Amino acid sequence: MHISICLLPGDGIGPEIVAQTVKVLDAVNARFGHTISTQTALIGGAAIDATGVPLPEATVNACKKADAVLLGAVGGPKWDGIERDIRPERGLLGIRKALGLFANLRPALLFPELASASFLRPDIVARGIHIMVVRELTGGIYFGEPKGFEEREGEQAAFNTMVYRKSEVERIARIGFETAMKRDKRLCNVDKANVLEVSQLWRATVVAMAREYPEVELTHMYVDNAAMQLVRDPSQFDVIVTGNLFGDILSDEAAMLTGSIGMLPSASLGTTSPFLYEPIHGSAPDIAGQDKANPLATILSLAMMFRHSFELETEAVAIEEAVRQVLKAGYRTGDIMEDGGTLVGGEKMGDLVAEKMG
Repeated sequence: MHISICLLPGDGIGPEIVAQTVKVLDAVNARFGHTISTQTALIGGAAIDATGVPLPEATVNACKKADAVLLGAVGGPKWDGIERDIRPERGLLGIRKALGLFANLRPALLFPELASASFLRPDIVARGIHIMVVRELTGGIYFGEPKGFEEREGEQAAFNTMVYRKSEVERIARIGFETAMKRDKRLCNVDKANVLEVSQLWRATVVAMAREYPEVELTHMYVDNAAMQLVRDPSQFDVIVTGNLFGDILSDEAAMLTGSIGMLPSASLGTTSPFLYEPIHGSAPDIAGQDKANPLATILSLAMMFRHSFELETEAVAIEEAVRQVLKAGYRTGDIMEDGGTLVGGEKMGDLVAEKMG
């Protein structure tokens, strides 16, 4: 199978973690005999430094020609002082829009080998944490109009508008149901339908779609309760589907239940490929260039790429199993270090996972 991947290393630790993931990609190629080609393009601060904009047209074109896109990270204090509209993060928002990526899949999986790294009580951790948050990515309050600043009754005010069209809810709900069908067939819809009209439309649309998926157990939860329940008993959740704002908050909360955001991947999907894959952590400029960055979230994002973009489940499982074997052997980067573990740098961690793929 011929596979074309566009690499967007970005800023901070981005180039380091992408480089380690390419080692694993090469190992997949060698083991399974695929023809994999990669092209590297600029995004974020690196693109600003080179071209003056966070998302050059050449990057958009390179991504659109690829079968999938792997992103490292964007941003850093170096660019904090520039205009808001051309900051590095605008490159990330821009590429999502250019590729039509409306669904963000963020798994929160606690590897048994890292159980002691979780911030939850051991008895809660023992029940297991394996959640998939399906977050709508291109609508809601982040994109709704009107928005802006104005003067009201003699003082400055700011406003944003939360808007969802029925069609936007339908397409993200379908991703939620389809994801649940491939897992434990339980879907929890999270909204604020007791207060917000937009959530009332959201819930009614999800309920209507549930008729197409009689095998899926659909439940509903208000977002404030969902935030509490994630901490009280995360094992009760299989798949969560929710809007942009709520998903932004809940997926970060779910991530921290596992002990380190350095372990968690994500996938951003649209109606047609290419899709984009990235770790959920940031650019961590404080440790950039020091070989301290944990590449496992990016490597696991590669596994999601093989699963969702190429439908190569065997390859995806092989990558995930290689990560598990390295963790089982006791190797740890600093962010997941524990008593009795063997501390390694990011480069060594990439080597170890690639070796396990052999």
